[in-house]
Amino acid sequence: MTIKALKKYLSLHDFERAAKRRLPKPLFAYVSGAVEDEQSVTANRSAFRNYAFKPRVLVNVSHVDASISLFGTKYTMPVGIAPMGLAAMTGYRGDVSMAVAAKKAGALCIMSGSSLIRLEEVMDAAPGTWFQAYLPGKEEQIDALIDRVRQAGVETLVLTVDTPVAANRENNIRSGFSTPLRPSLSLAWQGITHPKWLLGTFGKTLMRHGMPHFENNYATRGTPIMSSNVLRDFSDRGHLSWEHIDRVRKMWNGPLVIKGILNVEDMLRARNVGADAVIVSNHGGRQLDGSVAPLLALPEMIEAAGEFPLMLDSGVRRGTDVLKALALGARAVWIGRPFNYAATVGGEQGVAHALELIKQEVLRDMALLGVTRVGSISRELICTAG
Repeated sequence: MTIKALKKYLSLHDFERAAKRRLPKPLFAYVSGAVEDEQSVTANRSAFRNYAFKPRVLVNVSHVDASISLFGTKYTMPVGIAPMGLAAMTGYRGDVSMAVAAKKAGALCIMSGSSLIRLEEVMDAAPGTWFQAYLPGKEEQIDALIDRVRQAGVETLVLTVDTPVAANRENNIRSGFSTPLRPSLSLAWQGITHPKWLLGTFGKTLMRHGMPHFENNYATRGTPIMSSNVLRDFSDRGHLSWEHIDRVRKMWNGPLVIKGILNVEDMLRARNVGADAVIVSNHGGRQLDGSVAPLLALPEMIEAAGEFPLMLDSGVRRGTDVLKALALGARAVWIGRPFNYAATVGGEQGVAHALELIKQEVLRDMALLGVTRVGSISRELICTAG
């Protein structure tokens, strides 16, 4: 997609409408949907309406700096690309597109453990990309995966801990989505009626790279993305405990981030086990329906955390959302689905445009709030709305 064509996308919301037209129904449902009655995904967005700004005026905002530093690395903005599985099925080489675009923009990016491109390839293309792992069920598998991640050159490891069992994603069943995807006349029709995706993403991937597999759940290759008889095993995480996190901490010398925490006790446990930061998250509303919106859980956790860094994801879509999370104490925020959509419709250029859109929103909103650097965004600049 040309830079000129991307100019019609004025906000992150715009990419979703375009992606819906391009993607087969099962794939769009997988990315956009949540679980059961979708209470959590709705609450994630509405939580930001609970806070309003109290801007300062007559402040010299001729120069505004949105950069932050995490674990000794400086980033151009307090916004990163959250981990999203199957990104290489919704956009051609989606994991690479997102990581490279973020690298060029000086932005944060986490690669998903449920990705379809080998993490070694992504790390070669975009060194410094964080990697998110779902721990396997056996200790020898955990050890092998962590060793592989280390050898791939990963510097920051993220462990997602809110997926002990498979969530009840009824929308996936209704739309015909499964992992692996099952060949059927319905699926074939979806491909035929979405030729840009069929030729530009799936067909191109098959011709150049073969059938995609889940490459990074284990140290070895996982199941293919499409199969009539292979089953993907979601049953091996139910017994995982804090002892396994402690085991990883002893193996891993770099920064360790725990993602998927929503209460103070677990946040303190993560700190005590040696984690370097926590991402307050309800998995974008994709796990336990009715779980609290991370933004609402954040103030209590910040109060108990002290200097321990907390970040946030789930529901962030605008620069104003970013500033509200920062004002409540988050060090950075993560955005998922919109960057997936941007990669779907525009590849690396689409992601780069999306990153620039949110960066410019943050810079503009900081100026309107009357602050010139991220460190000046404080609780005094917001209040509860209503």
